[in-house]
Amino acid sequence: MSTTLPAALPDLHPVPSGDAARTYLVKTLGCQMNVHDSEHMAGMLEEAGYVAASPAQAADEDADVIVINTCAVRENAADKLYGNLGRLAAAKRARPGMQIAVGGCLAQKDRSGIVERAPWVDVVFGTHNLDVLPALLERARHNAAAQVEIEESLKVFPSTLPTRRESVYAGWVSISVGCNNTCTFCIVPHLRGKERDRRPGEILAEVEALVSQGAIEVTLLGQNVNSYGVEFGDRGAFARLLRATGAVPGLERVRFTSPHPAAFTDDVIEAMAQTPTVMPQLHMPLQSGSDRILRAMRRSYRSEKFLGILDRVRAAMPDAAITTDIIVGFPGETEEDFAETLRVVEASRFSSAFTFQYSPRPGTAAFDLPDQLPKAVVQERFLRLTALQDRISHEENRAQVGRTVQVLVAETEGRKDGSTHRVTGRAADNRLVHLALPADASDAPRPGDLVTVEVTHAAPYHLVADSALTGGTFLVRRTASGDAWDRRRTGTDEHSHGGAGDACGTGGPTGPVVLGLPTLVRR
Repeated sequence: MSTTLPAALPDLHPVPSGDAARTYLVKTLGCQMNVHDSEHMAGMLEEAGYVAASPAQAADEDADVIVINTCAVRENAADKLYGNLGRLAAAKRARPGMQIAVGGCLAQKDRSGIVERAPWVDVVFGTHNLDVLPALLERARHNAAAQVEIEESLKVFPSTLPTRRESVYAGWVSISVGCNNTCTFCIVPHLRGKERDRRPGEILAEVEALVSQGAIEVTLLGQNVNSYGVEFGDRGAFARLLRATGAVPGLERVRFTSPHPAAFTDDVIEAMAQTPTVMPQLHMPLQSGSDRILRAMRRSYRSEKFLGILDRVRAAMPDAAITTDIIVGFPGETEEDFAETLRVVEASRFSSAFTFQYSPRPGTAAFDLPDQLPKAVVQERFLRLTALQDRISHEENRAQVGRTVQVLVAETEGRKDGSTHRVTGRAADNRLVHLALPADASDAPRPGDLVTVEVTHAAPYHLVADSALTGGTFLVRRTASGDAWDRRRTGTDEHSHGGAGDACGTGGPTGPVVLGLPTLVRR
């Protein structure tokens, strides 16, 4: 359904000539796909003449336009949205002309009900029509009425839209949108539609464009990346895409998320092991260790197949770190079923796990299943599972002590870095590493630089590398990404827009890189 809107208004622009540029803030709730969608929303707004709110303005939610990009996977998704909207209602009353837009999965699901419940919302748009955001904002201003537009199928492939990248050194690259699976607990296929695959040339063009702007890491993104190619009849396409992406000159790290165990094939393992730039890291969703529950979830694999995949991955890449998703308390789950999950988790030796209590979602097949479990039972099992995974994660991280790792320094991941005098980044296997700087470090690493250090301490969910304090290993390799970060920080990057200052000549700090439709770099 597409809510009827007035005809397109001629000669209207989101930021009329002569007006001060309006500021915007995009708030993201949800998964990596939502994060990347938010980058597209920001890119479209900047192309339309808006400027990003400064960090101080963002912290105060002080912007002319605030966009909330929603998630609908968990039961508390609506609570998060309306909690945000309730808080913003007062801000809007105090700020004439302020606009609030809601997009993403919950907008696709609830549609005009959002405006009915929160009539101060100006714009509601769905997952299939991100491109309409600037036009809907202007129509809402012009008509002084809320605008709702929801499409049932994809109109514009998101990756063709302008993109305001949050990082100059690492970027998301969508290889597909939507999902063809029918997992009974999942509402994503209903909200994002059937899988649509991008052509390999388009993907590689975007990767090349990112590298030309300074990125040295990309993550290939899809709801089910290893089914890539089915739409155009090539079941080996994902393995070949991994190899081709890994061969892009200047790219140093390739990751992907998320695969599905049922479609995960040995040619992908071979491509990972044989392509040096593909990192030894894999996110493989388990969901349950019980074959009976997997069947009820319509997950078309069983626990032994899952464990077999992990065995083959580790045979090819002994140092691979494997993470997962697990749901506790699916309808009808017995203590015996849960014990099977604990067994598989113990055998899998995940470096970390995203664990969830089952959340009933209207519109999913599991919503109407009998034997919904009491909250107390689910909570007790959840605590047992997280305690087990905490122990395993700590054991696996303690095995890293003494190893030499190369860390890609990040900009914001270490919340305590200021007090601990460390910087933070990710090792090749995606483990979080906090690393100390030598006392006389005259050439401190920048975000985007690579630092080789020795792991000295381990916690369940991060590593500490203080080797620089004892005269141990500490080698900084300055990279094109670090150079790009410097240009962005100093306002000398001609490709940057937004931020607290004006990237077009006032010398203020700039915002992340904006890329439009990518083209291949000619070498």
